[in-house]
Amino acid sequence: MTGVLPDREIQGLMAAGQLSAKQDWAQGQVQPASLDLRLGTRAYRVRASFLASEGASVADRLNTFTMHEIDLTDGAVLEKGCVYVVPLMEHLDLPADVSAVANAKSSTGRLDLLTRTIIDGGTEFDRIPAGYKGPLYAEICPRSFSVLVRPGQRLNQIRFRRGQAVLDDAALSALHDEAGLVSGKAVISEGLGFSVDLKPAEGSLVGYRAKPHTGVIDLDRIGQYDPAEFWEEVHSDDGRIILDPGAFYILVSREAVTIPPTHAAEMAPYVAMVGEFRVHYAGFFDPGFGWAEAGGAGSRGVLEVRCHEAPFVLEHGQIVGRLVYEQMAAVPDVLYGQEIASNYQGQGLKLSKHFRAPSSRT
Repeated sequence: MTGVLPDREIQGLMAAGQLSAKQDWAQGQVQPASLDLRLGTRAYRVRASFLASEGASVADRLNTFTMHEIDLTDGAVLEKGCVYVVPLMEHLDLPADVSAVANAKSSTGRLDLLTRTIIDGGTEFDRIPAGYKGPLYAEICPRSFSVLVRPGQRLNQIRFRRGQAVLDDAALSALHDEAGLVSGKAVISEGLGFSVDLKPAEGSLVGYRAKPHTGVIDLDRIGQYDPAEFWEEVHSDDGRIILDPGAFYILVSREAVTIPPTHAAEMAPYVAMVGEFRVHYAGFFDPGFGWAEAGGAGSRGVLEVRCHEAPFVLEHGQIVGRLVYEQMAAVPDVLYGQEIASNYQGQGLKLSKHFRAPSSRT
């Protein structure tokens, strides 16, 4: 059927050899509507970000732009402000009717770790055409924190599609009437709009701002880091904050969001440019996110915001992004948050899983 392929169809691609890997598949790698991709054993520090372009391979581009090669076997630091290309363990041999799209995982985005997928002959980041046969590479640029990485770590993920199943506004409105996709009034225009929450129900904490000079984050250390060493709390008493140019913020949506088991969603920009800032929109929302029966009961979306050249006043309730919904080809066997220990089910304002719960919530 047309739509996003669920977990069991992804496993079918594996069984047919249309998805293969240099190492055995890892437990939990298959998600309800996506597949986690794993870093390989080598990284290449390159002069600049690039796309292979039609008729060329990523290996050809690496021969031109590589500055030095890094062995990741025992762990290596990817430094803030540098660009790296890492061959991934997975290889594609897609059927002629199946395309794919890749995105950074939630924890990757919350660390301001720009991670995009590139392919041989590719002319766009994170987009893989139907029938593609070849390797996958991750382009990684740490923007706020230097990170320690190792082979097998999962920074990005891939979703497979058969045909085009994006819901138009009429279908999205009907789905909202049926399932209640968002708390409050639904703003529907080429997707489901969501706004920023700068008037919390309790206290004045509305977000976090990345500190400019910090230590290295080991991506294998979960729940180990003190947030105060890496983040400044952002407070507001009047429902507005001023974004500083070049700064990175973690904020939260005002609305609680629901993704029914029959659908998947992807975060997208509300418009191509919203004022003087950009909300990180590389994010998949799997079936079951915020779904009460899967333990969600309406989870809010975490917003990763970076300001551009000029300071910008962000107001409570300002629409900053949208969710584009797609039909699933079938309901997944396991939903997000259901029996798979999903990190962000039922979330509010929350840092990545690498940090301990902040001691201050005032």
